Amino acid sequence: MDRIHQVKKLTDNPYLNLYQFSAAKRDGGELEYYVSSRTKQTERLKAVTHDTHPDGVVIYGVYGENKDKIVLVRQYRYPVGDYVYEFPAGLVEPGEDMVQAGIREMFEETGLTFHPISGGAYQRSFFTSVGMTDESCGTCFGYCEGTPTNANQEDSEDIQVVLADRAECRRILKEENVAIMCAYMMMHFIASEGDPLKFIEEK
Repeated sequence: MDRIHQVKKLTDNPYLNLYQFSAAKRDGGELEYYVSSRTKQTERLKAVTHDTHPDGVVIYGVYGENKDKIVLVRQYRYPVGDYVYEFPAGLVEPGEDMVQAGIREMFEETGLTFHPISGGAYQRSFFTSVGMTDESCGTCFGYCEGTPTNANQEDSEDIQVVLADRAECRRILKEENVAIMCAYMMMHFIASEGDPLKFIEEK
């Protein structure tokens, strides 16, 4: 049963908007709830469509002949006023699928060439922070090659490319600001042996 009775759009911004929901609580009472969304159109909110298409993509890229490093970015993030370690990531543009977006974003943010592998069920989209947004992201898995560069980044981006081995990942998790999606995958990388993506083949 749909518990959302009315949706009001409160902002009209290019990349992120605020919506006010009038909804029913579980006891039948009414509440007002505020939701941020990537969409510009009320009818495309996931609470309306129940579609879980990915708004963005996160890229788990393994680097090195021995597959012993992962590609991270250290990016200045305005909401926290500091640098945060993340996996390369970005929005899926109109006309792209998630894998195409992953290849493009990896090149733009790091200068590296990304060779994706099929992630199966692990590659479908999942919600990011459902208490405040309907945003969903999928993860692309694969291998990277090339020389890191920031030459392809947008002027608004402040990104440093980091090729991190397991020891550096441990240090980052102990000492640095880390996005939670990245943190979980770094923990997986640290706990893995050999090729960190072999779990996909074992699914």
